[in-house]
Amino acid sequence: MRPSDRTADLLRPVTLEVGVNRYAEGSCLASFGHTKVLITASVEDRVPGFMRGRGQGWVTAEYGMLPRATHTRGRREASEGKQSGRTQEIQRLIGRSMRAIVDPVALGERQISIDCDVIQADGGTRTAAITGAWVALRVATKYLMEEGLIVKDPILDQVAAISCGIFKGVPVLDLEYEEDSNAEADANFVLTGKGDIVEVQATGEKRGFSQGEFEALFSLARKGIGELCELQRIATGG
Repeated sequence: MRPSDRTADLLRPVTLEVGVNRYAEGSCLASFGHTKVLITASVEDRVPGFMRGRGQGWVTAEYGMLPRATHTRGRREASEGKQSGRTQEIQRLIGRSMRAIVDPVALGERQISIDCDVIQADGGTRTAAITGAWVALRVATKYLMEEGLIVKDPILDQVAAISCGIFKGVPVLDLEYEEDSNAEADANFVLTGKGDIVEVQATGEKRGFSQGEFEALFSLARKGIGELCELQRIATGG
C-alpha cells in the first residue's frame, strides 16, 4: 500500500497554473501533490559569448529551493557562496530538456532563461520543474510570436518528466518523499510528447533491479508523461 493510497500507476493531483508572475514573458506554478515549483521564463536580447554571431538562440535554466521548502530550514546557497553539486546537476538537466525541443534558429539571437524555485518539496522537484518549465517556455515563445519578434514557432515538441520507483517490491509512478526516501530503486524519465527519450536517470538504491523491473518503470513513465502532456496542452491553450 502506498502512503497516499494511490494505485501504482496514478499520478498525484497535478496542476499547471500559468500567468502567476506579471513581469515574466512566461510563468507557471507546477504542483504535484504537495510539491510546488514556481517557474518563470524570461526573454533576453542576448546570447552567451560562445553563441554570438551564429544567428541562433539559447535556452538555459537555474534551479533553487527556498530555505523552508522542506521539513527543516536549509541555508540559502547564496549565503555559502556556491551552489551544491545537486543544484548544478538539476539545472543543467532542466536546460538540456528544454533545448531538446527548441529550434535555436527560429528563436533568433536571444536567450530564454528559465528560473525554477521550489516553494515546497515532497519528492519529484526536478521532474515538476521540467514539466512546468515547458509550460512557461511555451507561453514565452507565444509572446514572441504575438509581438512579431519571431515568425516561426521555435517549439518542436513537448517535453515532460516524471519519477518512478520500486517501493515495497512494486513499481510505482510519481514518487512522493516518503516513497522516494525508502525506494529500492528510483528513476527520473524525461520524454518528449512523441515519446522520444531525452534523459533517463535510474539508480538501484537498496538493491540492483532487473531489466523487467526497468521496463515496468519505463511503461509507467510513458503513461504518466502522456497524461502530463495533455495537462500542458490544456494549460497553454493547445
